[in-house]
Amino acid sequence: MTGAATAAAETATSLADALGYRFERPALLAQALTHPSVAPARGRRPGAAAPGYERLEFLGDRVLGLVVAELLYRAFPGESEGALAQRLAALVRRDSLARVAGAVGLAPHLALSRGEAEGGGRDNPSLLADACEAVIGALYLDGGLAPAARFIGRYWRPLMEAEARPPQDAKTALQEWAQGLGLPLPVYDTVAREGPPHAPLFAVELRVEGQSPVVGRGRSKRAAERAAAAALLACLNVHG
Repeated sequence: MTGAATAAAETATSLADALGYRFERPALLAQALTHPSVAPARGRRPGAAAPGYERLEFLGDRVLGLVVAELLYRAFPGESEGALAQRLAALVRRDSLARVAGAVGLAPHLALSRGEAEGGGRDNPSLLADACEAVIGALYLDGGLAPAARFIGRYWRPLMEAEARPPQDAKTALQEWAQGLGLPLPVYDTVAREGPPHAPLFAVELRVEGQSPVVGRGRSKRAAERAAAAALLACLNVHG
């Protein structure tokens, strides 16, 4: 067994209890924990996949959404589609993923470039959230939907049950706050788009009369808008 294969197997073994699963292909888990900065982009043809977790993150995001949607559908039979959508958005956002990554203990196992590690990458909520999604993708590819669903149920059900009421969307809460003061509606402008086509990162600037502009980031324009609204609400000490 090569050194890389041995390291992958050791990582899979040490995380087995937290994940509730033993990988048949430990290399998949190792890939899910590898930040793209570890391998240089030099020499990679245009459009080729970057090494690291980005493709698994793309897959894991979809698996997470499906499983959590079904959990919510069964747990709240009397709620409308809108209320379920609000719960879903809260459960699959970066903060929830980073919390699960912390509970699982992913940080020590992340493979980071020296620059990322020295820059605090192991404590970066966005990076931890991305790796958590990638782990879900790896679970799905290695064992199918069942182990991925068991993992998601184990860690997301407590988060789901902690919310007695559907959380209010940050954009709605901010709009109601502004209208309550007689202010014009908040204005959202997309100011940047970064990252590869399959996993873009949007930056949206939010402006509200009388307040300094705030920038939010997310994997979609809507997510970036919500992030900006949530950031401004936090500054204003307004809760949805």
